[in-house]
Amino acid sequence: MPSSIHRRHALKSMAAALGAGVVGSGLAIAPPRRAQGAMSRKVRDAVKNGMEWLVRNQSRSGHWDASNTYRVPMTALAGTAMLCEGSTTTQGKYCKNISRAADYLIGQSIDKTGLIGIPSDGRYTYGHGFSMLFLSQVLGDEEDEPRREQLVKVLTKAVEFSGRAQTDAGGWGYVSSRDGGGFDEGSTTVTQVQGLRGCRNAGIPVDKKFIDNAIKYIHDCQMADGGICYSSKSRGGSRPAITAAAIATLFNAGEYKGETVEKMTEYCKRTLSDVNNPQNASGHWYYTYYYYAQAMYRMGGDEWDKFSEKLTAKLLRDQASDGSWSGEVGQIYATALSLTILQLENAYLPIYQR
Repeated sequence: MPSSIHRRHALKSMAAALGAGVVGSGLAIAPPRRAQGAMSRKVRDAVKNGMEWLVRNQSRSGHWDASNTYRVPMTALAGTAMLCEGSTTTQGKYCKNISRAADYLIGQSIDKTGLIGIPSDGRYTYGHGFSMLFLSQVLGDEEDEPRREQLVKVLTKAVEFSGRAQTDAGGWGYVSSRDGGGFDEGSTTVTQVQGLRGCRNAGIPVDKKFIDNAIKYIHDCQMADGGICYSSKSRGGSRPAITAAAIATLFNAGEYKGETVEKMTEYCKRTLSDVNNPQNASGHWYYTYYYYAQAMYRMGGDEWDKFSEKLTAKLLRDQASDGSWSGEVGQIYATALSLTILQLENAYLPIYQR
């Protein structure tokens, strides 16, 4: 049976090979992944304490939630943070926790529609997108054939659901286009694109038009100052949080250069370089820097090193003595995103690799 490490290398190659099928330029294969031992002692301790907090707060059924709400997105985000540590469903310190989370989300898949989530949830596309991302990363390392087959089935249907849920403008809203009357907005669009990219990397068929239309949507939402507005319908001013997320998404899709990306990048540097006092990111700090860190890490070089040092220092200051972080949406959300940021340089997951 192939080892988990062999599967990871195979998935890296698949991601690169499939990249050209998405937007034509493809993703570069990451350099040899950075060993976890390269983390500073303080960061290693922070990650360990944060992971143990997540373990203590996982339910017996495998899910996490935020005050009894958002179980699907919280479970997917917490599970992804654990994957970033290097564990899989079968190997590593957190294999049982990841396996239970995967089983919970598989159980939330609605066979008739393909939605991974709860239809009565007024923002179910977030959970659907984050679940596609998490489960697609699980699939790359899954060694149990029956579960692999189950994951392929669930993700294939999930991709089909996302395709049907996309609006005519190329974006997604909090619910499907049909349920939401064609409404779309930037943050949910980003979630869907990253989830679809994860699925495609894992070998799940994804129609190129879904990605092409989403990329066009992001381009259409760009404002004169380089930022991305809230929605193609209502527009309004540029949003730093959505702009940071959009850059990470374009990078996932293989678009690293061009006027659109350059203007977005300069806008984010103006508004988000000060991690302690970002401009117009009030109430969305963790969301903003979860995506901006991905974008900066992909850029690499001295800029990433300097930015990472500042961001890491803030995260270490903000961690509570019990290992958690607190912020918008609650402790599970803030802790999962913080742990993912701190572990980007592990480079275990193809979706976050350079």
